[in-house]
Amino acid sequence: MIRTHIMKAIRVHRYGGPEVLTLESDVPIPSPGPEEVLVKVKAVGVNPVETYVRSGRYSRLTPLPYTPGTDGAGLVEEVGSSVSGVKKGDRVYVSKTLTGSYAEYTLVPRNGVHPLPEDVTFTQGAGLAIPYITAYRALILKMNIRPGEYVLIHGASGGVGIAAVQIAKAYGSIVIGTAGTEEGKGLVKSAGADYVFNHRDPDYVEKMSDIVSPNGGFNAILENNAHINLDKDLKILTEGGRVGIVGNRANIEINPRDTMVKESSIIGVASFHSTPSELKETHAALQAGMRNGWLRPVVGKTFSLSNAAGAHDDIINGKGALGKTVLTIDD
Repeated sequence: MIRTHIMKAIRVHRYGGPEVLTLESDVPIPSPGPEEVLVKVKAVGVNPVETYVRSGRYSRLTPLPYTPGTDGAGLVEEVGSSVSGVKKGDRVYVSKTLTGSYAEYTLVPRNGVHPLPEDVTFTQGAGLAIPYITAYRALILKMNIRPGEYVLIHGASGGVGIAAVQIAKAYGSIVIGTAGTEEGKGLVKSAGADYVFNHRDPDYVEKMSDIVSPNGGFNAILENNAHINLDKDLKILTEGGRVGIVGNRANIEINPRDTMVKESSIIGVASFHSTPSELKETHAALQAGMRNGWLRPVVGKTFSLSNAAGAHDDIINGKGALGKTVLTIDD
C-alpha cells in the first residue's frame, strides 16, 4: 500500500518560460480506475514538445493547470480491477499518461504500460516512448525505408536521432547522420551510423552528396530541423526520395519544382496520429529490438525533478543534443 496520499509533482498554472514549472509537494496521488495502472516513477523522459506546450505556442495545448510529461519508467504500484497482464512490482516504461509523468506517481491507461527488460535501466526506459515511436513511425510507417537504401538522419545525436539511427540500421539501411559537435559525432557513430558529418562544417552537404552520388542521392531523410535544412534536403534526394519532418521551429522558403523533377515527397510526422494497430506494431518492434540488443536508448543529461526548468532550458538553448534528456526521481 502507498504510505501517503500526496506526492511531489511539477505543476504548470500558466503558460510561459521554464520558470512556470513549479515543484509542489502536496499533489494528491491518483487512484487507478478499472482499466488503469498507477506507476511509481523512477525516471522521466523530457521531450521538446513539452517545452512548446509549456510556452503556450503549440497547436495542442494542455488545459491549465497540469503536470507535463508522457514518457517515463518505473514500477507498477497498483492496478485497476479489470487490468490483466501486469502486476504490482513489474518494471515498465510508459508511453502515455493520464496525469503527467513529471511526478513521483503517474496514472496510465493499460495500453500505455509496456514491459521494461531487466537489462534496460529506468533512465534508458524513460527515453523509449516518444523518441522511438516517432522514429519508427517516420522511417517505417511513413517513409517505408528499405534495406540497402541511403538514409540521412539530420540531428542524429538527439533522442529521436539516436532512435532513428538504431532503427534504420537494424532494417538494413545505409545510415548517414549529422551532429553539431565532435562528441555528438562519436555518439552517432557508436549508435551504428555508417558515416557521420558535422552539420556546422560549411562543406558537409557536398561531402555527403559524394557518398550517395552512385545512388543519385538519398532515398530518405529524417529531418529534425526543417526550418534550416528542408530546401537543401530536397536537392539531395534521389528520384522518388522522401523527407520525413519530425521537427521544425520556423518558416522556410522552398522551390516546389525541386519535388516535381524527382517526384519526391515531403511527409509531416506526428506520433499523436498513431492508430492503436500502429502503436501495437511499434511497441512489438521496440520489444524485439530490446531483446535482440540493437535498441538501447542513449541517456545524455539528467536533471532532478526539482530542476525540470533547467532541463527545459537546456533542450531549447543547449549547444548540442547528446542523447535523451531525463529527469530522475529520488525515493
